[in-house]
Amino acid sequence: MPLDRVVALIGFGLGLGALILQFSLTIPLRMSRGHDLIDALVFFFTFFTILTNVMLVLAYLSEFARWRWLGWWRSPVTRAMMAGAIALVMGFYHLVLAGIWSPEGLFLLADVLLHYVTATLYIVWWLVFQPKGSLRFGQVGWMLLPPAIWLAWAMLRGALVEEYPYPILEAHVLGYTQVTLNIAFMLVLLTVIFVVVVALDQALGRAGRNPPVL
Repeated sequence: MPLDRVVALIGFGLGLGALILQFSLTIPLRMSRGHDLIDALVFFFTFFTILTNVMLVLAYLSEFARWRWLGWWRSPVTRAMMAGAIALVMGFYHLVLAGIWSPEGLFLLADVLLHYVTATLYIVWWLVFQPKGSLRFGQVGWMLLPPAIWLAWAMLRGALVEEYPYPILEAHVLGYTQVTLNIAFMLVLLTVIFVVVVALDQALGRAGRNPPVL
């Protein structure tokens, strides 16, 4: 099996396993606090980390399964977007979230897998094994669209139930002015990350960096 597919298979297994582990921990804990299954599922899938890792798993799966509905995950734009998104997940967790709570046991394992291991492996997979040179800076706006939709959903749900996936979005605590500034900062940061991703793609494409044939 080619090395790129070996890495994709490892990434798929690790990502799916980490998501299943986090799911098996989060859903029972949420329901033990008086919430029903639907609420627990919505809560679980409101986290950007979870959605991003689901996207990575589907990107890997699209390497093996030729199903038509997976075509979007084969797109160079989608795969590059996910490299930038998971880089943000890893950086935000390390710099902001890791310092405000201390998971233990299986929760710690799930955290490390979802924020560091899957992120690092996917970025390496994208850098080393994905064809380069097809991206354009005009596509950054399209890359920003899925995160913006997620932000709109997280804020709408938060306004209804006063529960937000991340502290920087807690409008009922921080106020909407501060949260708006936080969101603006994160969108600018994500824009910068996507610009860097496109610049890397173009630079590697000009250098003739194609996926290694092994």
